[in-house]
Amino acid sequence: MNHVISFFNSMGSYLTPYLSDISVAMIACALVMLGGDINRALRAFLSGKHFLIRTCAFIGVNAFGYGLLIVKASPFLTSALRSIEPAFMLAIVLSTFIIIGMWAQKNRQV
Repeated sequence: MNHVISFFNSMGSYLTPYLSDISVAMIACALVMLGGDINRALRAFLSGKHFLIRTCAFIGVNAFGYGLLIVKASPFLTSALRSIEPAFMLAIVLSTFIIIGMWAQKNRQV
């Protein structure tokens, strides 16, 4: 059992230098999956409003809102992942991407 945990610790430690990139990828994947629902809710909220208001809101949410969320949330996710033991961090990273992939498959995004 110690060999297995040692193996996962060493594999997890290989990911440590890339945790900021992994965090950005996790958040971006989640936003890709949630983007349609967010845009649908925004469209429903802004229905009947002037064209310029709808356009500015779309640009604001998609260009600045998603970008700001990725830029501001990824350091928090990176620090959270760094605080976890490498073996568990590896399991969390792998399972997160697998869950997002299954979610995408279920919603026919893939």
